[in-house]
Amino acid sequence: MKRTPLLLLILAAAIGLAATTHDFFLLPELFFMHKGDKLNLHLLSGDTFTKDAEISYQPAKTIRFMLYNGSKKIDLTKAAKDSAVPVLNYEMLNSGQSLIEMTRGYEFSFTSRDSYAEFLNNQGLDKMAEKVKSGNQFRVKEKYTRYLKTLVSVDNTDGDAYKKELNEDFEIILKQNPYKKRYGDDMVAVLKFKGKPVAAAAITLYIKTITGNVYTQNLATSNDGEVTFNMSREGVYLLRSVKIEPTKDKDADYESWWTSYTFPFSSSEDLPNTYKEFGFGNKH
Repeated sequence: MKRTPLLLLILAAAIGLAATTHDFFLLPELFFMHKGDKLNLHLLSGDTFTKDAEISYQPAKTIRFMLYNGSKKIDLTKAAKDSAVPVLNYEMLNSGQSLIEMTRGYEFSFTSRDSYAEFLNNQGLDKMAEKVKSGNQFRVKEKYTRYLKTLVSVDNTDGDAYKKELNEDFEIILKQNPYKKRYGDDMVAVLKFKGKPVAAAAITLYIKTITGNVYTQNLATSNDGEVTFNMSREGVYLLRSVKIEPTKDKDADYESWWTSYTFPFSSSEDLPNTYKEFGFGNKH
């Protein structure tokens, strides 16, 4: 019986680490729709662009849930239902590109010292990991926030929603239109933290192809906060990044900000389109 509290602490730490170390990303069932189609939007968690779990809509944890189409700005919190899976079922009435964003309010996790140090090592933060390892506390308390984007289109791919800046604390912005790209073209994105470009930051690019394979590229931002990558494969692209800092707040030891952006790419007429457990379908 004396071991029970320790076991519970270890279990809670493991659950806390899983909650924070997985990426969250938005994935629509259809990237290319027609007017009147329903946007069924999934909120997923997992590593290396592989679904580990699907998360229901949680209004208490959702700060912003918006759709941007041209000059239109639609508050999706009014359409989303508590505990819904997928998080949104919404009729698309406006043509062209639409950018959907979700911002989740900060949450807390408790993680064992060694597990958190390993997580930091995996993010390339070796010095921070050593500081955690050399500490005398058993658990690390982290405060984290997530910012998610996805890009879809209705009937045509007109518009510039892809590059809209939402002024979130941590944000990936596409500087070029993915719908205008062809196989072998370069693509540029910028990473901003509290409105300023982030230099020498790690961004990971995952490409999920028609075959179901995932290809990974580890990128680093320039002094202007930009990354350039090649549109080398057709499929669904996921850009993600995480920023972690020690916090001066008394309510946590570290704070992290997570951002992700999903969008489709094809240079042919038959565009990768459907969710289907990360499979793809034909837009026709």
